[in-house]
Amino acid sequence: MSWTQKILRVNLTEGTCTAEALNMQWANDYLGQRGLASKYLTEEVDPKCDPLSPDNKMIMATGPLTGTMASTGGRYSVITKGPLTGAIACSNSGGFLGAEFKNAGWDMLIFEGKSPEPVYLWIENDKTELRSATDLWGKSAWETDDILHQVHQDPQVRIACVGRTAEAGCLYSGVINDKHRAAGRSGVGTVMASKNLKAVAVRGTLGVGNINDMPKFVEAINAGKAVLAENAVTGQGLPTYGTQVLMNVINGVGALPARNMKNAGFEGAENISGEAMHEPRASDGKPNLTTNASCFGCTIACGRISTIDKTHFSIENKPEYWGASGGLEYEAAWALGADTGVDDLDAITYVNFLCNEDGFDPITFGCTVAAAMEMFEDGVLTTENTGGIELKFGSAEAFVAAAEALCSGEGFGQDLALGSKRLCDKYGRPELSMTVKGQEFPAYDPRGIQGIGLNYATSNRGACHVRGYTVASEILGIPVKTEQTDTDGKPELVKAFQDATALVDSAGLCLFTTFAWGMDNIAPQIDGACEGDWSVERCLEVGERIWNIERQFNNDAGFTSNDDKLPKRLLEEAIKGGPTDGQVNRLGDMLPKYYEIRGWTDKGEITDETKQRLSL
Repeated sequence: MSWTQKILRVNLTEGTCTAEALNMQWANDYLGQRGLASKYLTEEVDPKCDPLSPDNKMIMATGPLTGTMASTGGRYSVITKGPLTGAIACSNSGGFLGAEFKNAGWDMLIFEGKSPEPVYLWIENDKTELRSATDLWGKSAWETDDILHQVHQDPQVRIACVGRTAEAGCLYSGVINDKHRAAGRSGVGTVMASKNLKAVAVRGTLGVGNINDMPKFVEAINAGKAVLAENAVTGQGLPTYGTQVLMNVINGVGALPARNMKNAGFEGAENISGEAMHEPRASDGKPNLTTNASCFGCTIACGRISTIDKTHFSIENKPEYWGASGGLEYEAAWALGADTGVDDLDAITYVNFLCNEDGFDPITFGCTVAAAMEMFEDGVLTTENTGGIELKFGSAEAFVAAAEALCSGEGFGQDLALGSKRLCDKYGRPELSMTVKGQEFPAYDPRGIQGIGLNYATSNRGACHVRGYTVASEILGIPVKTEQTDTDGKPELVKAFQDATALVDSAGLCLFTTFAWGMDNIAPQIDGACEGDWSVERCLEVGERIWNIERQFNNDAGFTSNDDKLPKRLLEEAIKGGPTDGQVNRLGDMLPKYYEIRGWTDKGEITDETKQRLSL
């Protein structure tokens, strides 16, 4: 049945680790990972609690396909109430940690309370214990990983940890695993640090079994791998260019935001694109991209490993950054590059290294700096506020200095740690924060792509592309092409993508498989692994149930239809020039229909009929 049927409850206040049986009724209703952990969270946490108080809980969860032979079956998620938004947070990560949890015999870890001093959790199959981490506190994520590997003397130990920014209370710090994979958004790492939990180190040697019907499962996963290999995106584009294959594509269709979303289109896009990462530098003759890489069980290998020119101003006197490490993905390259107006590829790669080293979300960071740059150019901020940094759009030197200020936790870095919403509120310019529910936008302008704007507005964790990636349809024609600037049919499209994504996130698979797979490829894999009839229809119903339980948590936390909105800039300031000239987002034309097909009231509340239908 693929689940290990075991969870580990860690009471940090008491210092205890207790094994419990997985609630199999909930597993059948919510599958695993995002969905199942959200069910546990909603049952155990008051939606109105302070996210950084001991009353909040943090859950690390795998899916039933995590650790199996399914392609991309290496995912895990961190679920909690997020401090950046105050909404439910679920941040997904790849690498090898999720599979190691399953190999050690655990479906889920639930952390509650707060330790009186810094600790880390050590897991070796059934052996679990909290150990002192006082010597790790104040260390970066990279340093923590190195030290714990030295302590345990096993290169196969997998580690998830927080960096210094989380300890300092940066509201968008993530949880870093395998040094450059991240559960990166919404501040899940900040919650982890607030509990004085520095790291989780796990070694599993039990293997992953409990496959319900092995011949059926093998047939389904082999068929799925063949589809991935034959698809142009998953078989060619992503292995070659990673998600950075999108930089020039999105710029070309007039939907690449630039300079705090003032513009749609960035003249420097080619310089920070996936293609540019392959080009030898004039300075040393070497490309930014060293190699591609894959997570556990992945047959796509979209990961980037990069090396910076040793003579580049950002690292010329910093040999610790001369080696190869996790390179740019599209969202990071956009937020650190186009949104700040910076087209220096090595500079934004260096800042990406810092994001991994000290564990903070590159999307929120880049967008926060972009908002600060606009305030600086408007005269709202001066060098007295920024600690001497001439924070102008396009300045790579200023951008690097801002990143280093955040890592230091001092001066202007404390302002940047607030995220753009609180930063702009502090300086009296709230309209310059490009956020939904307090979380910053990803790399697609909702004026130029209408459906993604509706998805941003209704996303349960704040602005997010991977809650309903309608860009696949609106730009790439997957599974069918829809017109990017039309609003007709977009409520139905958004709901379909959101429900399907909730299911994929709960299975333990990577969302990138859906560039090639439909639910008719995914459902057979779940059906072979898990007991019961996991038809396409059942899978989509589970996805819809997950979406609604997240929505209910947010409604109970105080969110309303007033929070399903976009910044005025995107509703009133039209794009100037390019393929999408004159476009604004027409959210008002889509939102009422979206509520209707969701089975919600016109105030965005779940109706009794919908609750009954989904057994909420």
